[in-house]
Parts: sequence; structure tokens; C-alpha cells
Amino acid sequence: MGTLYLVRHGQASFGADDYDQLSELGQRQSVRLGEYFAERGIHFDGLIAGTLRRHKQTLAGILQGMNRAGEHLAWEGLNEYDSEALIATVHPDKLPKPTSPEMYRHHFRLLRDAMARWMAGDTRPQGMPSYPAFVQGVSSALDHVRANHYGQNVLVVTSGGPIATAVGHVLGTPPATTIELNLRIRNTAITEFAFTPKRHMLLTFNGIPHLDAAAYEDWVTYA
Repeated sequence: MGTLYLVRHGQASFGADDYDQLSELGQRQSVRLGEYFAERGIHFDGLIAGTLRRHKQTLAGILQGMNRAGEHLAWEGLNEYDSEALIATVHPDKLPKPTSPEMYRHHFRLLRDAMARWMAGDTRPQGMPSYPAFVQGVSSALDHVRANHYGQNVLVVTSGGPIATAVGHVLGTPPATTIELNLRIRNTAITEFAFTPKRHMLLTFNGIPHLDAAAYEDWVTYA
């Protein structure tokens, strides 16, 4: 079998004008993950990432921590959904920058509702694919890994939405479960699949072993 490591990007710039940029902590999380892989003697035969800036920055940090270089395959189907476009389908006014815990909770309540409607086919957020097309973008990456990397280790750097979608696709979870999985994934968390040429099998979900020490307890983030 092969092993697929799906990694969510490091902490991005939530609430800023440009979310698609790792924070300073996000950079450190990424390098630390690469150090963990190196410490464990884990190497990768294939590197794949979404095309968003935070995906590429996270992969660069991982490679820095591993003290290696490598070319990766860019895969647009691994890009995240547009949360602003989703929220606009249930809340037409632009949300102000969140400055309190309640404002953060309000943001994610709206996002959960918007995702459910999108998945049900009740809305078509501006500039976004339908949910079946989004799933196809993720599942096509899984198909590529099975077809081209049997017996190898593959690293995929992406976002919470595609990772939750991959888990839901493999396990056959209902949309409500996929949403809950999505909103629980931590920055630089690892989700592992074993795979054969025919199928993927979930091994671990949302693990952060590289941050499992007192020195890193304040490095655990979700956005």
C-alpha cells in the first residue's frame, strides 16, 4: 500500500484584507511539521498542493523544515471554497472584521448554514462551482494518487474543505458530518490515508503530533 498525507495549511490571516497569506505563526507551524517528518524519517515520493498562496507557502515551510527541495504538482481541485461567497448567500451584507469571540462564532454559524445549503444544491455562490463539481475536484486528486503513486508516500497540502470532503468521499458521510469535520481541522494537521490502486482507507484524522509538546501548546490554531 501507499500512504497519503493530507495537510491543512498553516495559520492564515483570518480577518485581514487578504486571508490567503500565512501569518508568522503559520510559517513556524509549517517548518515545525517539516522538522517532524525529518525526525521520523518520513520522505515523500510525490508532492501535490492546491494553487492558493497559503498552500504553496505551507509546502515551502515543510520542505524547509525537512531540509530538502522538490517540485510539486499544482492541483486546482484542491483549492478551498470561497467562504465570503458562501456567506453572501445567507447574509447579503458584508460582515465586519471580527474583533470578539461572539463575532467569530457568528461568522462560523453563517458559514455552517451556507455550506449546508450549497451542498444541498439550494444555492450557487458567485464564482464557485456546484458542490458536486467541488467534490470532483478533490476526488480527481485522490484518483491521481492511486493511479500514479501505488506503494509510495505522497504529501498533499490543501485546506480544510477539501480534506473534509476527501474524508467524506472515502467514508460516505452525509453532508452534515462533512461540515463538522471541516470546522474541526486544525492548521497543519495531518490526515492519513492508506491506498491501493482501487481505493483509499482512512488511517488518522486531524492529527498534530508535531505540536504535541508543552513548548508548542500555544501554536494550535483553527483558522
